[in-house]
Amino acid sequence: MMQREYLHENKEIKFTFEQNQKDFIVDEIGLEYKGRGNFLILLVKKIELTSWDMIAAFAEFLNLPAEKIGYAGLKDKHATTTQYISIEAKYENTIKKFKHPQIKILKTTRHTHSIRMGDLVGNRFSINLFGVEPIEAGQIEKLARKAEKIGMPNYFGYQRFGRDEDSIEQAKEMISGELHIEDTKVKKFLISIYQSQFFNEWLRERVLLSREKNEGNFMLLNGDIYLANDGKLFTPKNVPQKDFEEKKVVPTGLLCGRGVFRARDEAREIEEKYDDEFLYEKGLRREAIVFPTDVVYNYNKNFSIFNIAFTLPKGSYATVFLENIANKNFSAKKIADKSKQR
Repeated sequence: MMQREYLHENKEIKFTFEQNQKDFIVDEIGLEYKGRGNFLILLVKKIELTSWDMIAAFAEFLNLPAEKIGYAGLKDKHATTTQYISIEAKYENTIKKFKHPQIKILKTTRHTHSIRMGDLVGNRFSINLFGVEPIEAGQIEKLARKAEKIGMPNYFGYQRFGRDEDSIEQAKEMISGELHIEDTKVKKFLISIYQSQFFNEWLRERVLLSREKNEGNFMLLNGDIYLANDGKLFTPKNVPQKDFEEKKVVPTGLLCGRGVFRARDEAREIEEKYDDEFLYEKGLRREAIVFPTDVVYNYNKNFSIFNIAFTLPKGSYATVFLENIANKNFSAKKIADKSKQR
């Protein structure tokens, strides 16, 4: 598995973190709901449970197919998380009787349609970092503030590739025809892994180029495709450096597949190395850089615990934010092993 590189070349900052219910908290930032309509919106808190397991628990209680329950995104299992789900309003009285040791309904409202994948603004994280000395606490603050200002690479985190990080090999074998997969969901998952790996490799090259030629600020190239604040993709005639610095536009990278805009000119020379134009899955563009916001700190010097809270846009990884600060790569296996030791 390739290393995720970051824009700064600082020394590694040593700290540990654990994905568990006390030290890793995620709150989904939903869309605005109308307060009326034929769908009931539930804000749900879950502990040490996957989103799929949580949805299955509601489906079993309501005696309906899991596909009838709407959700905006999947949340970590090893954490305390809140997220929004939707069910038909006719279950409003029945759901009041729902009880589960790891699930709590925090509040309800109404909306005009079911929640769909991606119907969220972002996520708010609160994470405890352990073994942080006073000097390191200052460094963490400085680097977090820098990420707020200039952004951070929007890599797919280690969670995307499985605990043993062997899913990418299965994906390559399936796409090359060496491995046959019957299950549609598994096939779709492996294709997303394949696209994600290409994206990460492309982003790594662009980050290294930025460090070499642009003093650690993400370097924009002629032919890049940008995402504007209104959600539209476009390729400008000139590099929009000022708009990028003012966070009005952000460069995007390719998730290869069909029916997707591809970069041109100088930007395409790098992008085409990480493209598969024959992939039958629909292609997408993903922000290359994202900006953490509302970063808040609380440092307990006596116990060397540094709590950091921050908000990221949807699809971005809190663990990538932590890697960006630590200037090192984490892995699912190492985090799990540390959790067992405590």
